[in-house]
Amino acid sequence: MSDFSQLYDAILDGDDQLALQIIMEAIDAAVDPLALIHKWMIPSMDEVGRRFEAQEFYIPEIMLAAHAMKTAMEPLRPLLAARGAEPAGRVVIGTIKGDLHDIGKNLVVSMLEGAGFEVIDLGTDVSSEKFIEAVQTRKPHIVALSTLLTVTMPEMKKTIEALARADVRTHVKVLVGGAPITREYSEEIGADGYGENASEAVAAARSLMAK
Repeated sequence: MSDFSQLYDAILDGDDQLALQIIMEAIDAAVDPLALIHKWMIPSMDEVGRRFEAQEFYIPEIMLAAHAMKTAMEPLRPLLAARGAEPAGRVVIGTIKGDLHDIGKNLVVSMLEGAGFEVIDLGTDVSSEKFIEAVQTRKPHIVALSTLLTVTMPEMKKTIEALARADVRTHVKVLVGGAPITREYSEEIGADGYGENASEAVAAARSLMAK
């Protein structure tokens, strides 16, 4: 197969086996891995995000596409590392303390990875101390806070304040999101960015990296 453009459709269709086959053939043909990523893979995930916003795709389609993207990326990672290629940015993400919901967070993780970000997922019920430790050890560009519960919303503000007390707030941008969160609330608590959904979270992360 010499038409590697089919990689775009394989990811969009969530066909992980076809995506992997195309990647392996591209590697055998000594195709530049960055060209594959930027020409076909990231645009495909961007289209996934567009279709999600247009309600043409739903959570199952997003998860399938994200899995195909992840499968295709695995053989490329060693090649990228050998070349010293940098990710689009490094993001530490977690659902805040007191909230065990992770579906929305997992969608954001998948979309960020599909957009070329390195993502460190701390899971759910993450304390401010764990976020601080991750910032100190992993040196992310962005900390992403998620919640689904109204009652845990104040933990977002507490976490941002804790980052400031630990003297690491100036080193990272804070991105927030989740069902009860609004742009107004994100500004009120001092966040740098807000995503209403997974697609918007990627756009916000790209904007923060550009700054």
